[in-house]
Amino acid sequence: MKILFVEPALCISAFAMTLVGPLTTQYVYKRIWDKTVNSSITTDSNISKCEMHENSPVFAFQEEVQKKVSLFNLQMDISGLIPGLVSSFIFLSYSDHKGRKFPMILSCMGALATSVWLCLLSYFAFPFQLLIASTFIASFCGNSTTFLGACFAYIVDQCKEEKQRTFRIAITDFLLGLVTGLTGLSSGYFIRELDYTWSFLVITLAHTVNLIYILFFLDDSMKETSSQNVSVSCSEAFKNLFNRTYMLFKNSAGRGRSLLFLLLFTMISYFFVIIGAAPIFILYELDSPLCWNEVFIGYGSALGSISFLTSFLGIWLFSYCMKDIYMAFIGIFTTMVGMAMTAFATTTLMMFLVRLPFLFTVVPLSVLRSMMSAVVGSTEQGTLFACIAFSETLSGVIAVSTFNGIYSATVAWYPGFIFLLSAVLLLLPATSLCVAKCTSWNEGSYMRHTEVESNEDSSDR
Repeated sequence: MKILFVEPALCISAFAMTLVGPLTTQYVYKRIWDKTVNSSITTDSNISKCEMHENSPVFAFQEEVQKKVSLFNLQMDISGLIPGLVSSFIFLSYSDHKGRKFPMILSCMGALATSVWLCLLSYFAFPFQLLIASTFIASFCGNSTTFLGACFAYIVDQCKEEKQRTFRIAITDFLLGLVTGLTGLSSGYFIRELDYTWSFLVITLAHTVNLIYILFFLDDSMKETSSQNVSVSCSEAFKNLFNRTYMLFKNSAGRGRSLLFLLLFTMISYFFVIIGAAPIFILYELDSPLCWNEVFIGYGSALGSISFLTSFLGIWLFSYCMKDIYMAFIGIFTTMVGMAMTAFATTTLMMFLVRLPFLFTVVPLSVLRSMMSAVVGSTEQGTLFACIAFSETLSGVIAVSTFNGIYSATVAWYPGFIFLLSAVLLLLPATSLCVAKCTSWNEGSYMRHTEVESNEDSSDR
């Protein structure tokens, strides 16, 4: 007997994906350090033995290692950009008639192959540059965005009522925040107690269990349709998707179209900064003057993951006393403050304290999705979220690549520059949201406005 609960698969995947990020970054850092300095990194219970004095020759090695790791991350991200975009676009679109399990299985197989390769790479000390090839190959099976998109579509398929869907998605967000927080907290202990090879093996086992659960225990929320629909060519699928996206903006006439563009730009520009800066935190914490070890990095990742829970609680509380657009402003400005504070964090206490302004980081993403869904018609919701998912995937990879490139170029003279730049870039979504507020947004009336425009378009045709 199969079950209709995708949450276990989502939690297992979140555990594996959250753990593999800091482990891979620190593993590459260790390999490049050993190759550059010809000595291993040593740690104690508090900090790593990195050099804090600029006049020391070891300090120069540290800056060189930082540059090399950042550039390597840039190469990895670029290698998976095009195949990841294409596979996500095709698999998620085909899930409407192939079933939601189809992209889940493929992306899980790609993640499993990558984790197996990490085990072999660590155990046999293969050239770490081969990790780029594995990222390129695995991205053809989809990425984390593909898996998450399929899981949320699976949940929506089962929820016919809006309240039921909102409640279940809220619970899922809470579970994701809880799992990623606990995983981030424990990531340092995995490295310290198990070392890299056995830690990567744990990730491999998690993906294996997840694949078995999806294949043999999870029922599909949407059964595969007839062969006539399945035989649609890739070119036709792309054509249909682009046509639906074009009609999404065409049907939103006048102020509705302008508002949709403004809200979409606000969300993507905000997402660009958040995703781009996220991996830089680990490199910043590894370098002087912080010199964090793997345990402290785990603590920092856990505190960062708490924003999923605090953002959910913030939306729940703020919704009683303010409109959605003001909640988005709060999230953007507090995140801007957090980025600026990070640029000047030079002690462990300060670095932990800068996590406080990031407590509402996820609020704008959730609220802006809700605002955009109120602008378009009820029959255009699927196209809207497909457009958002594609934009997030593209901007996410470009953001990580761009921020890694900037960090590698500026780390020698000011490591905190990238966070100051992030704070400045957050003025873009704040400004576009102000424009939306002043010119177009009238909360509570745009759903009716959109429906009227859609009816007028239908009558004209």
